[in-house]
Amino acid sequence: MATIRVRDWTKERIEEIRDAESHSSHDSVIKALLKDRELAQFAGTATEEESEPEETPEPLGGEKLFDDLTVLAELHDADNGIVFLWCPNCGKEIAHAGFEDSVSMAAFEVECQRCLTRLDQRAIVAIEIGYPIEERVVEETVESDLKDCVIDYWDRSLEALHVGELDDGDVDDERLIWRYNEYLDEFDWSWPTDIPAIGIQPGGVYVNEATGDTIEALERVTDNRGALDDVRIERTPEDGEESETEVLSAAEIINLVISRSLTLIEPPSQEESGTQMDTV
Repeated sequence: MATIRVRDWTKERIEEIRDAESHSSHDSVIKALLKDRELAQFAGTATEEESEPEETPEPLGGEKLFDDLTVLAELHDADNGIVFLWCPNCGKEIAHAGFEDSVSMAAFEVECQRCLTRLDQRAIVAIEIGYPIEERVVEETVESDLKDCVIDYWDRSLEALHVGELDDGDVDDERLIWRYNEYLDEFDWSWPTDIPAIGIQPGGVYVNEATGDTIEALERVTDNRGALDDVRIERTPEDGEESETEVLSAAEIINLVISRSLTLIEPPSQEESGTQMDTV
């Protein structure tokens, strides 16, 4: 059965919290840190029916960027049975939990108590004890590591979707891509130019690698809930023909994302991004 355990390296900190907040035990301290009720329930879920440990699956879509940072959706086990859950939006710890057996987070949501962002298992980062957190805090690189970890996972999961190896039964392809784009807007992140894009943001300039056409995203023309918007674009053919303005439908955008044919070459400026969002 999974239990909440105290390690020597966390004992001093836990005792400080216990004394400051008048907790009765170490377990009481850790349970109080598990701010989301679902996480507290998961930490006590029985796993006795698993007679043999499952083999750890290979990472989605290729090798992970970090050894000790893992997006919760693909976390299968944890060093020394403990993980720290961090918000990639504000770069702060959400909670930490201990596990005795394999970890499975097929569906999970929690609200970060610091920035109030509602996060699911595809955006929460699990930090294992091998990650040099104190050193990274001093170097002020924790937030960039969290961002890189999440973007790496999204990229690999879409690559797995492209080749038909993504097994994510609780969400369809379109909603998965929409959710990634919602997070991208909410976190105010600019997508890297060296990996295929996950959507089209107004103000950005892209290349369709399959045709060579340049696509300048002008504005959103729909205001969908739970789905990608259609986007008005200016398309410039590779052969130098005159540019044309047209509406790229959400279905066409999804096809470009799944085929990994879209590359960002010029990110939207903050002013352009904010203005377009205001007009939706």
